[in-house]
Amino acid sequence: MSNFDVVSFLCKAVETGGSDIHLSVGERPVLRIGGRIVKIDMPILTEEDLYTSIDLLAPQILKERALKSNDIDFAYEIAGVSRFRVNISRQMTKPKLSIRVIPFAIKTPVELGLPEYIKTLTDARSGLILVTGKTGSGKSTTLASLINEININYRKHIITLEDPVEFVFKNRKSIVTQRQIEIDTESFTDGIKYALRQDPDVILVGEIRDEDSVKNALLAAETGLLVFATLHTKDSVQTISRIINMFKPAFRDNIREEIAEVLVGVISQKLVVGKDKKSRYPVCEVMMSTPTIRDLIKKGRTDEVYGYIKSNSFENMTTFNCSIFELLNKGLITEEEALSATENKIELQQMIKGAFSGTKF
Repeated sequence: MSNFDVVSFLCKAVETGGSDIHLSVGERPVLRIGGRIVKIDMPILTEEDLYTSIDLLAPQILKERALKSNDIDFAYEIAGVSRFRVNISRQMTKPKLSIRVIPFAIKTPVELGLPEYIKTLTDARSGLILVTGKTGSGKSTTLASLINEININYRKHIITLEDPVEFVFKNRKSIVTQRQIEIDTESFTDGIKYALRQDPDVILVGEIRDEDSVKNALLAAETGLLVFATLHTKDSVQTISRIINMFKPAFRDNIREEIAEVLVGVISQKLVVGKDKKSRYPVCEVMMSTPTIRDLIKKGRTDEVYGYIKSNSFENMTTFNCSIFELLNKGLITEEEALSATENKIELQQMIKGAFSGTKF
């Protein structure tokens, strides 16, 4: 009989400020706190501990699959504590659980520490808005924040397609229909296709994974809907290139035209660790669609997009380095953390040096 109480451990993880939980056979439980891995001083987990945990956490409809499958995602909720995104995988034939804490409360973009002008994206009537970044960069949190802005301020029908459903929305001015992939609909592609028949105004696509999901997302945006989606790309340039390169060369010119016409904006983000080693702050690159941006996309000159963003902050755009520099200037992060978070150290070092010498950027 297992002595490991997974529900109690999840509650303690939330109390401790953990963002992620890792449970593996032959290892002690692990938390990620403030972006750092912390091994917990508890007994080593057995295979029975893992299977007992899976049996307890998995919803009835997925229980048999969860116990046998190599990879599966689902959500779990502890009333009054938190929701959790649970991923079951296998390593060396044995089960492993990776669990993400999903708070009940949905913060506004400003409360998350995002630029206030990001809220203007939710005023769009139609088009495509992309939120990008690596796993654990806060994409789901930002998406939930933007969707809830619409929910609070507009009378619309919002359909979310997620794997699994993470943040749960309460209907405000809008009504929100939340559908889980493989439970409520077969796939993201099917979900988008059938959503078009369900009287939507806004569609959230949890992840664009392939050519078909891109086609359907573009079609939905072209028909007058506002579409939100995520990709695992690091910035605007890579995001645009990734979408275009999902298609065969013969179709890429047409896709460039379509993207240029419907793209509203791209938010790319990552999280940095605060001076207290516990807080984490989002830093982001924001690209808004302008006539120049659309022209660069159509002409295949996406490598020039970064330079345009950098020189046009007055058009509600920002670079990662500007976002990082702002946190550094406020004293929220260390210079070491700032330099470790950037992919353009020379530029950021020049900004820091310029701040001390009075030079403006």
